[in-house]
Amino acid sequence: MDAHRLDNFYIPEEQSMYLLNAGDAKKLKDWIALCIAKLEGLGYQHIQLVGQGAYGFTFAGWAESGQEYAFKFSRITLALAVRERLADEAYMLSQVHHPRVPRFITYKRIKKQGILMMSRAQGLDLEQYSLRVGRLSARQVVDIGVQLVDILQMLRDQQQDGQQRPIVHGDIKPSNIVFDANTNRICLVDWGSSVFAQTDSQGQCVSSNVMQLMSADLQHTNARLGDIYFIGAEQRSGALSNPRFDEQGVAATLYALASGQGCRFGQAVLPARSLGLPKELALMLDGLLAPDPKLRRQAGDYFMQSMARLQHLVLPELAQPKLQAELPVWVSSNASAMDTVVYSSRTSFLRESLAEQDQPSLLLDINDAQLARYYKNYLAGMGDGEKAFLAAVSRLGRYPVMGGLVVQWQEDGLYIDSSLNLYDAELELAFTQAVNNVVKLAQGITKVGLFKACLFNARNTLHLSRADASQPFQPSADMQLAYRLATHASPADASRQHSYFEDGRDPDEQLTLPAPMMAVLARLNDIHHSGCIIFEVTDLHLKLHSYYRLLDVRAETDFAALLAQVVALIPEITDQGVAGFMKLPHKNTRFFNSQAVQPDYFYPANPKVAVKSEG
Repeated sequence: MDAHRLDNFYIPEEQSMYLLNAGDAKKLKDWIALCIAKLEGLGYQHIQLVGQGAYGFTFAGWAESGQEYAFKFSRITLALAVRERLADEAYMLSQVHHPRVPRFITYKRIKKQGILMMSRAQGLDLEQYSLRVGRLSARQVVDIGVQLVDILQMLRDQQQDGQQRPIVHGDIKPSNIVFDANTNRICLVDWGSSVFAQTDSQGQCVSSNVMQLMSADLQHTNARLGDIYFIGAEQRSGALSNPRFDEQGVAATLYALASGQGCRFGQAVLPARSLGLPKELALMLDGLLAPDPKLRRQAGDYFMQSMARLQHLVLPELAQPKLQAELPVWVSSNASAMDTVVYSSRTSFLRESLAEQDQPSLLLDINDAQLARYYKNYLAGMGDGEKAFLAAVSRLGRYPVMGGLVVQWQEDGLYIDSSLNLYDAELELAFTQAVNNVVKLAQGITKVGLFKACLFNARNTLHLSRADASQPFQPSADMQLAYRLATHASPADASRQHSYFEDGRDPDEQLTLPAPMMAVLARLNDIHHSGCIIFEVTDLHLKLHSYYRLLDVRAETDFAALLAQVVALIPEITDQGVAGFMKLPHKNTRFFNSQAVQPDYFYPANPKVAVKSEG
């Protein structure tokens, strides 16, 4: 079986602990506990895990002096050569001295494990902050942009032994910027992709020393690939490292924060000039994110020169009309914790080709699932609009939400059926903005096709293992599929029920379930309910993901019996791959016209007049 097909199953930014099989989950928990024990053994207290990425985990802890520090460990599952990058990161961080960059303390090695110690940045990373509050205001975007430009200028002015030696951070994105909402100050963290620039912003070799020029390797890039959701075309294609790489990261970051997205790719459909930003800033960002390299350079020069002046703009908070959700969002409370995961299907039509155009040789030959997610392999072969749409669907999974989407593009426009249940009322505004982004980005896709997405709670995933592929999977006697009951009986209306099977077999799914299992699912389909069931089978592991809400409470006895039969028939599964079935509460199709670009909308030139008229 093609293992890469399974990599395309999830759209999470990072894998939930609850999707790991029991053995891997235990190894990860044990390793985190070991890291905490090592730090406690060094005399630090109140250790907690505060962040994780493709290459490492970051812990925070307090010294006896009352000072708080951050400690970064490389992932133990990575190859030794990759884990050694932590020492490189420590060296690069030690070269940077700026109040908006963590202060390097020391780098220690305990046996095979390196530990980078630095000052702790105060606040919440901007990815988490934006997920809570939604789109950032014009004032916040400008203030963050001014501080980032200050950092970029410092990196360009770096010197070593009296020679110009600019540094490239290489991975500027919202999750690598810690924001203190009380002071509006930022701190740029995670220097694991940073390198000394090979060329300056004009493309010239940075060294003026003849011997260094002769010894410099200008045939190969020293750049490391940052998150492809945010890095620019030059860095993605393996160009020589250049300070303009970070211009692209900053532009993509500001655009994402202003639009409430998690990537740079939506700019053609949702341009910065449609986001209510000051006109000058919006046009600069659109220029920086434009496909024309010359325009990007010109916009970058203007951006670096102008942001300090834009800081003095008067940008009061403007009254906004109540946000209308393009799709229904049902909000309720939920006492239990949730880890939402998105499963997408029928995505092949979004690809223009199967060429791995976004995966240059510097991706490294590492067979690691976390890195596969970091580089977003499932986006390969897609245009920017399609990438932005999938990223927007992915962002829904960052909220405590369950349900599903069916998006159908036809010649006359866009048809969407949905069931979106949000389990935190405080996040309603931000989540509604995220849903509206999905719709707007979908409107920008013109090809005909069908897309589905299920959103389920990974904590409800059932795991089974076997010693070898010749043995059947055996569920335990107490294993059962969970479900919720609707608060009141739902009237049967077969004409408006969504079916498991109405769209036929998904061409992107590989798993063929046994006939008795399919017969049970067909009977289950006749009962009015909503939710999904997804089978993920590899040679040694089976995961059964599900989310069920029974709408016809009178049928609970039959419904529970059929779910029990599904579990009982698991030993008959002999194939490998993924197969999923989703059912929405009922058909309530929303229609939207295609719209290639959202209209211009700038922050008012005279905000005082706007505030007065709104008052």
